[in-house]
Amino acid sequence: MRTRVTDMFGIELPIFAFSHCRDVVAAVSRAGGMGVLGALYFTPEELETELKWIDDHVDGKPYGVDVVMPASYEGADFAPEELVGRLQSMIPEGHRAFVENLLAKHGVPALSADAEAGRVLLGWTDATARPQVEVALRHPIALLANALGPPPADVVELAHSHGVKVAALASTPRHALKQVEVGVDVVVAQGTEAGGHTGEISTMVLIPQVVDAVDVPVLAAGGIGNGRQMAAGMALGAEGVWTGSIWLAVEEADTPEMAKRRILEATSRDTVRSRSWTGKPARLLRNEWTEAWESEESPGTLPMPLQFMLVSDALRRIGRSDASELATFPAGQIIGVMNQVRSAKDVVFGLVEEYGEALERLERLTGD
Repeated sequence: MRTRVTDMFGIELPIFAFSHCRDVVAAVSRAGGMGVLGALYFTPEELETELKWIDDHVDGKPYGVDVVMPASYEGADFAPEELVGRLQSMIPEGHRAFVENLLAKHGVPALSADAEAGRVLLGWTDATARPQVEVALRHPIALLANALGPPPADVVELAHSHGVKVAALASTPRHALKQVEVGVDVVVAQGTEAGGHTGEISTMVLIPQVVDAVDVPVLAAGGIGNGRQMAAGMALGAEGVWTGSIWLAVEEADTPEMAKRRILEATSRDTVRSRSWTGKPARLLRNEWTEAWESEESPGTLPMPLQFMLVSDALRRIGRSDASELATFPAGQIIGVMNQVRSAKDVVFGLVEEYGEALERLERLTGD
């Protein structure tokens, strides 16, 4: 398979795999695609460790790093040294009480006294994401991706000065044009079916609109989990696919067993776009957590990054408890057809095989 993105990155297959798990990233790159490590949950020191491991296990194949540098968020004008304190003071006590009452209702215990303090901010701001960028660019990455809005122009220039291409996710043609204006090399057109932060336009509608709007390569994203969907994205003008949710249940994934089991049991109707995770619309696994934030008792969600700062410790407490009915996480609608655990390599090869079968079927339909 050869497109502009395979030539751009020197990869065999135009399959990009976003994952927070280094094992998945390395496995996909070794299989001929490109693994992209989500940096959000790592401190700069931890990210250094993860990337050093990938360097040692990717067999010299290209890989990427994904950061979150939102175009707009609360506290964007705060000094870095006072950022966390000032943001914490902006969280209403009524919201804190709502979270505590929800956890108490489901019997979720407090964290032990010796438990590590929660990471209330992570990379949801420019100030906290830039150190991750600096770490990433010290490694031989091929791609730096930004998951929310156009990356800062100076970050794009910095990446280019290191010989690193830049990608950014877009959920509307207008967003795609803004990405190109700051100099990104690849636009990821992500439909509403995708897990995590996503817009309202479906993949089938969005991809051709973005392809027509920009002159850089476009990757199709959102609800892509088999070769037929990959072929559809390419037929719509994309030059590759950006995948995420399908890697949650592979053998290499570090997804907790409880979450993996729920993924394998879920249908495509078991996800919902909710602001209850970060304050911006994100597709999550639907459960009593997401329902609670939509109930009449809910005080409403807070803007990014306040919402995650509010719920970060609560999510950790839920993860350490038996309250599976509250455990939510980003997941796309493709989980409805994810019903078995396979290796990442097998998933890559399955995409390619099914893609070829889809093309053969089309050829039969149009043959003489």
